[in-house]
Amino acid sequence: MADYSASAVRPITEPLPIGRESAAAPSCLPKEQRAPWPWQSTWPFAMLMVVSIFNYLDRSLLGLALPAIKAEMGVSDTALGLVSGVAFIVIYSLMGLPIAWAADRFNRRTIISIGLAFWSAVTLATGWVTNIWQLAFARFCLGAGEASSTAPANSMIADLFHPTRRPLALAIYGIAATISHIVLFPIAGWIAETYGWRAMFIAAGVPGIVAALVFRLTVREPARTAPRPAHSRSPIAAIKTDVRALLANRCYAWMLLGMTFMGSNIWATGSWTPTFFQRVHGLTMAEAATIIGPSRGFLGAAGILLGGLLVDRLRKSQLRWRVGIPALACLAIGPAELLFLLGEETAIWVLGFAGASFFTLLHQGPIYAAVVNVVAPDQRALAIAMLLLGGGLVGNIIGPTAVGILNDVLAADFGQSAIRYSLLLIAITPLCAGACFWQASRLYVRTANEEG
Repeated sequence: MADYSASAVRPITEPLPIGRESAAAPSCLPKEQRAPWPWQSTWPFAMLMVVSIFNYLDRSLLGLALPAIKAEMGVSDTALGLVSGVAFIVIYSLMGLPIAWAADRFNRRTIISIGLAFWSAVTLATGWVTNIWQLAFARFCLGAGEASSTAPANSMIADLFHPTRRPLALAIYGIAATISHIVLFPIAGWIAETYGWRAMFIAAGVPGIVAALVFRLTVREPARTAPRPAHSRSPIAAIKTDVRALLANRCYAWMLLGMTFMGSNIWATGSWTPTFFQRVHGLTMAEAATIIGPSRGFLGAAGILLGGLLVDRLRKSQLRWRVGIPALACLAIGPAELLFLLGEETAIWVLGFAGASFFTLLHQGPIYAAVVNVVAPDQRALAIAMLLLGGGLVGNIIGPTAVGILNDVLAADFGQSAIRYSLLLIAITPLCAGACFWQASRLYVRTANEEG
């Protein structure tokens, strides 16, 4: 078996002062000066993608099962919105900060493997819940476990790849969500339709536990490109100081706000799109999963890869487009969502759904790459965790929870079609995100020039 220990995976480059990695990014270098793809990093990177696939799958299953759970447990859409959104994301977002702080200082491989094993066990246990309170507790525990994944993984990827390869690497990493939709979501829908929604959770939990063991045994902690922060301060004091420093970075602050708006879109879409298909278009769980999975998967993957490839080929004179391209992608989502939600003809709403699927995740790889380039190396995991806090916690408050409340409020006038108008939120928030990213793109240039 190949050795992926810290000694085998050397830093690709010496650590650069904050801001100088931005100046050395792929957009700034001629093709012949870019670093080659580090093949010794491929196995750890592939396993990180496997972890992310289970991350997205396990959190998405509840959205597919909401109509069946509503019928079985007799609860309101408001309650379902709170369980699918707030119960998960509060702990997910808040736990992300201390876990990210730990990931900047301790073994990230261990943190991720323990987290995957825990949340997979929780997914398995969800198949035996009997009431809404048990389901809420399961979602709460799921959020605690999944908080261990994204920020530490992004930090590991930053150390596995040269700055000139990070945008493409992070774009490929983002495809994990689409792989989950393409391959596993339709299977989950078939299991739910054939054997019941509980069997779907059980079937998803077992392989996640196996993957956690494989990750722990075959992946080693990569050598860091920056020294670990000193432990002279208490964790709480250190986190407060680092958070203040991140928020003082105006470019990062605008990207954080933009990710918050996009989080509301992504979480609301993931929670309520299956229900929209079932209520408005009369589809079964299996039919909804078959449409959502491949559409979001293939088109989402195409958008993610396009974003990564476009940014990877930018020149130094086009530096602002590292963030400007995500801004334009977000601005394109709003009209697409309107066609999807309000279109009566099949061709119209299919076109809207396809457009939204293509553009929704295009921003993630470039934005994550931009973030790790404008913050200090020892604050990368914390910076990503704050993006997850904004996009997760705040995004859920104005996302799935708000949609659930509006469903109940509008049901008296619109019946089952109320969800069509509640989901108009997912057409508004991407426009706000696009405006934030556009402002960040202007500051990105200035930050790179001043610090590079």
